[in-house]
Amino acid sequence: MAKHKKTQELVDKISILPTTPGVYMYYDAEGTVIYVGKAKNLKRRVSSYFNRTHDSLRTNLLVRAIADMSYIVVPTEQDALNLENSMIKEYKPRYNVLLKDDKSYPWIVVTKEHFPRVFMTRKRIKDGSKYFGPYTDSASARLVLDLIHELYMLRSCRHAITPEYIQRGKGRLCLDYHLHRCAGPCKGLVSEEEYGKQIERVKQILRGDMDELLEYLRGEMERLAGELRFEEAQLVKEKYQLVERYTSKSVIVSQTIDDTDVFGVDDDGADVFINYMHVRRGAVVRCITLEYKRRLDESIPQLLGYAMEEVRQSLDVAYDEVIVAQLPDVEVEGAKFIIPQRGDRAKLLEVSERNARQHKIDMLKHMEKRDPEQRTDRLLERIKSDFRLTELPRHIECFDNSNIQGSNPVASCVVFRDGKPSKKDYRHFNIKTVVGPDDFASMKEVLTRRYTRLMAEGEGLPQLIVVDGGKGQLSAAVEALDEMGLRGVIAVVGIAKRLEEIYFPGDSVPLYIDKNSESLRVVQHLRDEAHRFGITHHRNRRSKGQVVSALDSIKGIGEKTREALLIHFKSLKRIKEADMDDIASVVGPAKASVIYGALHPTDD
Repeated sequence: MAKHKKTQELVDKISILPTTPGVYMYYDAEGTVIYVGKAKNLKRRVSSYFNRTHDSLRTNLLVRAIADMSYIVVPTEQDALNLENSMIKEYKPRYNVLLKDDKSYPWIVVTKEHFPRVFMTRKRIKDGSKYFGPYTDSASARLVLDLIHELYMLRSCRHAITPEYIQRGKGRLCLDYHLHRCAGPCKGLVSEEEYGKQIERVKQILRGDMDELLEYLRGEMERLAGELRFEEAQLVKEKYQLVERYTSKSVIVSQTIDDTDVFGVDDDGADVFINYMHVRRGAVVRCITLEYKRRLDESIPQLLGYAMEEVRQSLDVAYDEVIVAQLPDVEVEGAKFIIPQRGDRAKLLEVSERNARQHKIDMLKHMEKRDPEQRTDRLLERIKSDFRLTELPRHIECFDNSNIQGSNPVASCVVFRDGKPSKKDYRHFNIKTVVGPDDFASMKEVLTRRYTRLMAEGEGLPQLIVVDGGKGQLSAAVEALDEMGLRGVIAVVGIAKRLEEIYFPGDSVPLYIDKNSESLRVVQHLRDEAHRFGITHHRNRRSKGQVVSALDSIKGIGEKTREALLIHFKSLKRIKEADMDDIASVVGPAKASVIYGALHPTDD
């Protein structure tokens, strides 16, 4: 922001913008929209206006006039382009070059005829035909058309092929028929019913329902590859990849939706975010998000009722069709509610919910930027709630056992303070009293040694212990805490590897925490750190043990000789690869003969 100084509020808004596709709006001091733009990466694009002086005088004037901004996130760049187009038409911002009208964009039309044609057009006529699009560029529309015509034998001629036309026998088979690109409806070689089935599959593709087509292409690839027809299989594979990449139309633009209101909700427990979008002529032209703090455990239907009334009063909205995920608990004058399960309305609801969620993320980032400690406190509060603790877990420790077929059993302890790793406090333990691979007894030994020492040294104890394992490891940890008199002092839980199940002492039914929960992410991080730290120590100890045991077994070779060899050759492998003269240069010929003979027992 060095080149164009702005209010701190605007600077903060820009600093926490998401990196997703979207549309941004700039406002002047009077609150008038002066510019609408689209972006593949909102944060990068908006920041670029303010971090340098521009060559264009008009751009510099725009930046100086910006007093505020807002934005709408969308799934794809195409959605952003379509939304930008509709918003420029709605607000007519003075710094925007007016985009071309929708009719300049290509559409794919399925005509309303006995034997429909499928082709690209830039003009929409109200004749009952079905239009799909618009497409942001004609190349993508042509690719889809080529794909359709390769998959289905559809006519391209302009004849009015009716039952009477076929009966009169006036039709002539054209070149497309002989090239197997047309089924010959003009001569009655395909029935209207059979042709209609192909058209329905074409509409499926154009609506974005690609599952059936992908399954067909996948089967063709496998069949051709099985017949060793690899060149043909490669061509089908290219079609398959094209279909995978292709999105048939924008969720923002749809001919079937006009003058609709959408309410999307993101429920964060104590806070609820409700996004309102107004859709006109199939495009989002207004988008705001309201935030509610629960006081009396209000339900979503209750809060939705509050939000609809707030929007009605603030924006002077008269409801007609309203898209929601749940019905409000009050009657809303004039509102006809729709809870969509699929299709364009369901996609619009998803966009609204995404914007509600993004608003929450932005708010949290904004708060954390102003008060970095607030995020830590919020995270610890969530862990405290999820793990049924009586105090904030500012100090958490996690334990993991590591052994391979019972050899060199070790354990690790990792420490998190304020939700972050404190690596200087990590500790390794070599198991001393347990014989064989007994994870439960090893866990008990390690916890007993760890907390007996901490108490003896007067060090602070953790508020939460996490043991990597299920009910068995947890029971061993509880037994150790009981014997030390710490059962009511430190909380302990177990995390099972298989399904991320959280076990509590005395409770046989595990807790499943939401996979998106920050609490679960912290515990997973703890567990992964403990596993990594333990495996590293186990690997080092095992390697060291192998070196020592190989040299220790040589009678007459002492510790100083072993050290001298390892310092000179760096590893046991190099000692084995050395000849007797090399070894003799370090320890003398007598010892070299003994060492070489011991390391090469089969040599003469």
